[in-house]
Amino acid sequence: MVRILLGSITIALLSTHLHAADLEAGKELYSNNCAQCHGPTAKGMASFPALAGRDASYLQSRLETYRAGERVGANSGLMIPNARNLSDEDIANLSGFISQL
Repeated sequence: MVRILLGSITIALLSTHLHAADLEAGKELYSNNCAQCHGPTAKGMASFPALAGRDASYLQSRLETYRAGERVGANSGLMIPNARNLSDEDIANLSGFISQL
């Protein structure tokens, strides 16, 4: 009984934080907000790193870190304001789209 209850609670908690990626929405967000620095195919430009080929969970974690205002690297000062207003759904969509490139 306890295992069933704990399993149900775990599933409920995970489902509130996980969103299925809408790749079209992610593509639009990327094109309008990210491509200027990371390039149209997310392969990076100048000092902006390549994102293509990164795992969705890595990208999601980084975007959540930036959204929280935490510095991660040299470009944090640019990424924090860009991530600040992203919703969980936006982050899932962006991460899903970019990971497919």
